[in-house]
Amino acid sequence: MIWEKAREVGRLVAQSDEYKAFKRANTQMADDRDLVASLNRLNELQMGFARAMEQGTEPPEAEQNEFELLAGSVQVSPVYQSYASAQANFDRLMVRIQEEIAKGVEAGEQSRIILPS
Repeated sequence: MIWEKAREVGRLVAQSDEYKAFKRANTQMADDRDLVASLNRLNELQMGFARAMEQGTEPPEAEQNEFELLAGSVQVSPVYQSYASAQANFDRLMVRIQEEIAKGVEAGEQSRIILPS
């Protein structure tokens, strides 16, 4: 029974405006080759920065400057802004669902009625 309810919640999430907007924004971002390349390079630079910090060294200044320029260009990209907004809205939906599940668990703990498994 619980798995059926979970699948039903999943189906309802997939039909939500927040999920649909997130999927559209994700597709648009994946289709923007320049943006994807910039995001991949930012990730590479971040990993390099983490390695440098682990070794107790400072990342090269050229890479720090490249990171700042790339991050700035990504943040002003309308496609990225749309993606970030859609992701934030979807995340809020999922947090709200988690809160409602927690309320249900709390109510279930306080209930004296035992349901069959």
